[in-house]
Amino acid sequence: MATKNPRINVTFEESTAGLLSHLAHKENKSVASLVRELALEALKMREDFYLSKIAEELDQEGATTCGHDDAWK
Repeated sequence: MATKNPRINVTFEESTAGLLSHLAHKENKSVASLVRELALEALKMREDFYLSKIAEELDQEGATTCGHDDAWK
């Protein structure tokens, strides 16, 4: 049966694969679901870092601000 989500093959060193296997076993998960969870977590962290850099670039001392209600008028 075909799956709706694309599959990605990843190769790890033996030590890393062993660590992933150990962690998955401790958390009662498959290695694939643990790797998926870790990858999504890393993507969220990168997104947060990227958006934080943009916010720092846009931040200007003495800039005027507006309240939430005014911003959405």
